[in-house]
Amino acid sequence: QVQLMESGGGSVETGGSLTLSCVVSAAPPSVPTISTACVGWFRQAPGKEREGVAALSRDGWLDYLDTVKGRFTISKDNAKNTLYLEMTNLKPEDTATYYCAASWIGACSRLERNYENWGQGTLVTVSA
Repeated sequence: QVQLMESGGGSVETGGSLTLSCVVSAAPPSVPTISTACVGWFRQAPGKEREGVAALSRDGWLDYLDTVKGRFTISKDNAKNTLYLEMTNLKPEDTATYYCAASWIGACSRLERNYENWGQGTLVTVSA
């Protein structure tokens, strides 16, 4: 079973920055490698549905939610089996629980249904 563990959440003021990390692992003999995966970041604000923030395919295709373009950057380190979400110029509306996700089957996108492996989430709070 593949496990994803996020870290890096916290509280910042408007205009601040945070970088989220997500380590992907599994119990032997399974050796998941994100080099062949579609990876993504999602977020869910209180009272709202979860939305796809960013996605990165194994071929380097990128996609971002319109409201974070130019401020958020998704990346990965295949050697560390870790993906990242660098967030800059944060706004109060970015406040949410952020989840990382990975998939080795199907198409790559920011749609929830394309991912079968999820982290537990890390909270990001942006104060005005």
